[in-house]
Amino acid sequence: MEDFKKTDESKERDIVFSRTIKAGKRIYYVDVKRNRKDELYLAITESKKVVESNDPINPKVNFEKHKIFLYREDFEKFKSCMAEAIDFIEQEQGKSEPRPEIEDAEIKIDLDF
Repeated sequence: MEDFKKTDESKERDIVFSRTIKAGKRIYYVDVKRNRKDELYLAITESKKVVESNDPINPKVNFEKHKIFLYREDFEKFKSCMAEAIDFIEQEQGKSEPRPEIEDAEIKIDLDF
């Protein structure tokens, strides 16, 4: 019997373009993927780190993920709607200041027992 589950390697092969946006506690992944029909589509993933335990020594950490798949025939409608929504927010509350970029710095912890 043929196994239809994708391996990690074949999943990665489907991604033809990728960008990551770090925004506070959230990370957004914008990927262009290729389907079985050789058509390209956009996959947007929001990943948010969630700590589910108050234990400071062994906190239980999970990542909450939400995905949107956007297909070529809907690009223009989506771009138009997004631009309209952003314009509305900027008219109501003004333009926002971009978040400062945070470098991936090494974290050092010094514990005394």
